[in-house]
Order: sequence, then C-alpha cells, then structure tokens
Amino acid sequence: MKKGETETLIRSHRRENIARRLRQPPPSQNTSDFVLGAIDGCVTTFAIVAGGFGAGMSAAVILIMGLANLIADGFSMAVSNYEAVNAQREFVDAARRTEEEHIVKVPEGEREEVRQIFARKGFHGETLEKIVSTITGNRKLWIETMLNEEYGIGQAEGDPVRSALVTFFAFVLVGAAPLLPYLVPAIELSSQFLISTTLAGMMFFLIGMAKTMGSERSALFSGVKTLLLGGAAAALAYLTGWLLRSLLMG
Repeated sequence: MKKGETETLIRSHRRENIARRLRQPPPSQNTSDFVLGAIDGCVTTFAIVAGGFGAGMSAAVILIMGLANLIADGFSMAVSNYEAVNAQREFVDAARRTEEEHIVKVPEGEREEVRQIFARKGFHGETLEKIVSTITGNRKLWIETMLNEEYGIGQAEGDPVRSALVTFFAFVLVGAAPLLPYLVPAIELSSQFLISTTLAGMMFFLIGMAKTMGSERSALFSGVKTLLLGGAAAALAYLTGWLLRSLLMG
C-alpha cells in the first residue's frame, strides 16, 4: 500500500470519522439496480442491432425492433425487479413479526439464542452475559440482532417502486445509445452499425467503471471486463443473424 493511501486509511479510522461514518444510513441498493438495468438494456438492444445487421435487415427494421424491445423489455425487467425486491421486503417483515412474537411468548428461549450466537463468536463468562443483557434490554436492538444473526438479513431494505423505476430508466437510457445512429437516415447502414458499435462499447466500459464506485476494485479492469462480456453477447447475436440469413436465404 502506498504512503498516501496509508495516510488516507489512517485518517478514515480516526474516532470522529468512524463515528460519522457509522451514523450514515446503510448504502442503497439502487446502484446495483442501475447497473443491472443499464447492462441488460445495452446488451439486449445492441444484440438486436448486431443480429439485424448480420441478417441484412434494413435500418428501419432494426430501429423498430430495437425501440420495441427497449420499451417492452425495460418494462418487463422493471416489473421483475419490483417483484424481487418486494418479495425480499415481505420476507423481512414476516421474519420481524416472527421474532417479535417469539420475544413476547418465549423470552427466555430467545435470550438463550442470543447467548449461544455470541458464545459461538468466542465470548464467554461475564462478558457474554453483559452482551446478552445489553441486547435483550433493548427490544429494537434485540429484534435487529436476531434478524441479522439468525436470518442473515442486513439493515438495508430496498424500496420496490424506486428499484423498478431506476431499473427501467437505466435500461431505456443506456439501451437507447446503440439505436441513436439509426435515427439519422442519411448515414449509410455500415456506418450506422460502426457508430452503434462504438457507442455500445463506450456504454459497456462506463458501466463497468461505475460498478466499482464505493469499492477498491480497479475501475479500468472492471470497465474492460464488462466491455468484453457485452462484446461477446453482441458477437453471438451477429453470428446468429448471419447464420440464419445464410441458411434461409442461401
């Protein structure tokens, strides 16, 4: 680790900085919603462009198919993400109600669960009993501890509506990029495809870099990796279109 990075790390772990960081709410899952929608939007839309070009379709047909896919698939993906996040929220709510009921009906059993959980972490004797007493002395802390330790549920809970909207708009906005050249009829078909390929590549690379936000991973490596994966999907679509054209049209 370089000297400057070490100094930054030390500063971030000063008492006041730790306290400020812990006071912040858990990170939102909307970054992952955006990345999910953006990658899928760009991959599927450019796959249509590549497949259509490989099959010898006209610019108008490619544009129509691309736009139809953009709206329909974007909506479908948003609905799917809404249902997934909503199902997770319902699971968390059900688990919380279960723990609340257990604490009321079998408090000693729940205390024993807390005791055994922290005993497995290496605490014992008076220290263990103080931990149990502190946690079970606060109902909210008690429930959240059980949710985390027994069910593996973290503090962050997604908003299904917001997740769906973020996914949809990311899908549409990023997925529209490969279609932009086809909105200009004056450009030759081969040039349209070349520009579309360039725009899609830029989108894949930028999305890959965006995935590293808040992490220590290399933004350059992530960008290149996402670019290669997106390019592979487009290449498969192009080859499929070209093969079908060859087989059906001789």
